[in-house]
Amino acid sequence: MDPDERARRAGAYENARPDVQAAVPAGARRILDVGCASGALGAALKARRAVTVVGVEVDPAYAADAAGRLDRVVVADVAELAARPGLEDELGRFDCVICADVLEHLADPEAALRAFAGLLEPGGRAVVSLPNVRYWETFWQLGRHGRWPRRSAGLFDRTHLRWFTLADAHALLATAGLEAESLDRRLLRPDGMPWPPLVARVARRAPGLRTLLTLQHVLVARPRQ
Repeated sequence: MDPDERARRAGAYENARPDVQAAVPAGARRILDVGCASGALGAALKARRAVTVVGVEVDPAYAADAAGRLDRVVVADVAELAARPGLEDELGRFDCVICADVLEHLADPEAALRAFAGLLEPGGRAVVSLPNVRYWETFWQLGRHGRWPRRSAGLFDRTHLRWFTLADAHALLATAGLEAESLDRRLLRPDGMPWPPLVARVARRAPGLRTLLTLQHVLVARPRQ
């Protein structure tokens, strides 16, 4: 990746994601981070408690950085890796599988999530973070400018291939054999910063407004019985 492009993406791709950390079950000891980038999330999890973190990353520069922070890094395209026979033999089994803002970059996220969810131990959980396309700025950009924005990162990341509302996110989980047991609606401005407290309080009490101001959904899911 071009150094300037990496710098532009750093805030979105190379942060420790406290919201995702909080969603990882406290009892998880072996964690798979799908699309781990430079390993900031996994490193933060390892700093908090004794865990083993395996990362999957397609970009060699990111993977090289992650290798110094995680227990193991598999350099591979996520979709191609998910489609390989013998995935469990290659990666092992996990208490938690994290797919944090990676599935929207895949042409077939359902198949990939299904494959990685198949690596969960009994009682294991999947943590899935997805941008919310029903965000207010989508309507503003289409209504005001009549075109779909293309940016380096965020909701309109130019490398996104799929887009999700909350209903789409639940459908994705269901297709992968999962069901949500908790949901964190990330009420954030387009720059990723929180809305002012008054705006956030009002939004939490008004479902329609809450949907429009939610930039990301972070779901914790369990395998369906």
